[in-house]
Amino acid sequence: MIGWTLDQKFNRGAQDPLLAQVYPVDISSSDKAAAMQAANARLREVNQGTVNGQQGFFIQRELKQTKVVGADGVEKSVMAFAIQGDQVFPTLVTSLLPTGIRGLIVACLLAALMSSLASLFNSSASLFTVDVYDKLRPGQSQKHLLMVGRIATTVVVGVGMIWIPVMKQISDGGLYQYLQSVQGYLAPPITAVFLLGLFWKRMNSAGATSALVVGFVAGMIKLSLQSFFGAAEGKYSNPAFLAAIGDFNFLYATGVLMVLSVIVMIVVSLLTPAPTAEKTDGLTYGSIHHLAGDEIKGSWDLGNKFMAGAIIVLVLGMYTYFSFWLN
Repeated sequence: MIGWTLDQKFNRGAQDPLLAQVYPVDISSSDKAAAMQAANARLREVNQGTVNGQQGFFIQRELKQTKVVGADGVEKSVMAFAIQGDQVFPTLVTSLLPTGIRGLIVACLLAALMSSLASLFNSSASLFTVDVYDKLRPGQSQKHLLMVGRIATTVVVGVGMIWIPVMKQISDGGLYQYLQSVQGYLAPPITAVFLLGLFWKRMNSAGATSALVVGFVAGMIKLSLQSFFGAAEGKYSNPAFLAAIGDFNFLYATGVLMVLSVIVMIVVSLLTPAPTAEKTDGLTYGSIHHLAGDEIKGSWDLGNKFMAGAIIVLVLGMYTYFSFWLN
């Protein structure tokens, strides 16, 4: 079974390194393929019992390492080459799971995919029809708006299909990293607007709108640059500063976008008229806490504050520990 406690013999087995040869930095594609074939053969050997349901799937450390010599002549151990990282999960499903469980996993994936797509199409059509089209052409019948919503859904599907080749160009680290990077470029301005709107009553609509626009444009610029500029093969390495921006890790770019959105929001809000008290009462944390009763105030005790602070410190600590600042 998958997840079964590993027998000690599988943890001890095959301690010798997978590959004895040392590869130079400019390793050819054929050598990469040979290395991966050898690794897969050893992987199947070590996990032979998994096929028969005897123990869990186990990837030994030595099976994932290859020694390379850098330009400085120093020999280093690196992870084995990930030629098709997006194929890892499908390969595990098709190779290790029994027939019935395999079909169940595929059905669950399709159900989740259809649910997500249906929600996306419905939300996109509703946003365009209600917030854009109905404002430009008010007084239309429900039948007319329904037709517009269906057309909007068709357009969204078409744009999504056209975007597929672009995804292949952008997703250097695989599909999952692509999804995380796109969400990382879209989320910071939205998060900044919600956070400052919750805790700062001086913020106004002009500041929020400016932060959303600037953050979105900056995120799309970063997404475009990483598609065409960088040190990877097939990308432009000149100008150097554009290549550096393209290779800048998306997790750090997310933090930069967050700070940029906050700065824009604060500056624009301070340069424009403040909202009236009637607009902010009951919306900011200070006004809600002031209007709340003793029962609600008592629920936010010292223990809750400590746990919230501990979570924030823990997340920031892990983020800093695994960052390039600490190597």
